Amino acid sequence: MPLRIKTRKGSPNLWLRGSIRGISIYESLKTDDAEAAEEIRIRREAQLLQNSIHGTGATATWLEAVALYLEGGGERRYLQPLIDRFGTTPLSRIDQGAIDRAARELKPAASAATRARQVYMPIGAVLHYAAKRGLCEYRKIERPRQPKGRMRWLRPDEAERLIEACAPHLRPLVILLFGTGARLSEALYLDWKHVDLAARRVRFMECKNGEPRGVPLNERVVIELANLDHRDGAVFRRPDGAPYARRAGVSGQIKTAFKGACRRAGIADFTPHDCRHTWASWFYAETRDIRALMELGGWKSMKMVERYTHLNPDHLAAAIDRLPWAKDVQRQSQSA
Repeated sequence: MPLRIKTRKGSPNLWLRGSIRGISIYESLKTDDAEAAEEIRIRREAQLLQNSIHGTGATATWLEAVALYLEGGGERRYLQPLIDRFGTTPLSRIDQGAIDRAARELKPAASAATRARQVYMPIGAVLHYAAKRGLCEYRKIERPRQPKGRMRWLRPDEAERLIEACAPHLRPLVILLFGTGARLSEALYLDWKHVDLAARRVRFMECKNGEPRGVPLNERVVIELANLDHRDGAVFRRPDGAPYARRAGVSGQIKTAFKGACRRAGIADFTPHDCRHTWASWFYAETRDIRALMELGGWKSMKMVERYTHLNPDHLAAAIDRLPWAKDVQRQSQSA
């Protein structure tokens, strides 16, 4: 029977019911407007007819794939420009050439890394999800060749200079970054309910790979956090006491303060993310345990942490022991 618009007891929305060429449908139209519902019915009927003749893989669109991807818990970030770009384009037409053109036109002045992160990776995620559900054929997407990852880390004495040069609101944040290897977003959005000073551990919930992870806290970090004058909500605050905003461009929220601290400390070409590189370099120099480094740092593969093994910073191990990060700080706190 043809598709008909129906009401359903207990539902404010109109529903679509019927069958086309043996394909049965009973689904909410997500609207109570009769005119809008009729437009949806016409489009849905045409779509079902096309699918029954040519197969879903030939007619599924980018919008349909994105909707399924998001319903399945996919990452929304970076998708809107791609939704605007491809709209109802059939998935069969989004090939390597179409993706390359989108990357050039949407990000004309961007680096290869930015294009990969903001264009190739989200398109690939949506297409892979769609392929697993039979909406299109699986295809391998080639990403632009990228230069080797930037590697910048500080010696312990340089880290101390930077900490001493930090503004009061920035100091505890930087100490946590050096002491745990947290990504800046993980630290900025850390909530007190995920910090246990007595047990000396923290749980980062805002992780890049979507999987929360726990990290032990050394004495230096514990003392610094214990000296903060609040114990609820966001751990780290702006100078006005407000929590940092949740938005893209996380580093921009502390950019001015961090650059000022680097300038006062005489440290050039150093970013908040480089605190993570520094922690990883120190950790491997002290432990030589690459698996523990991968787990504590939240990296997904061994390949991502192998670069720290090539630094061979043997001279750091003894220097770390001499730092006032544990024993010296503990003695100072006991004598105060």
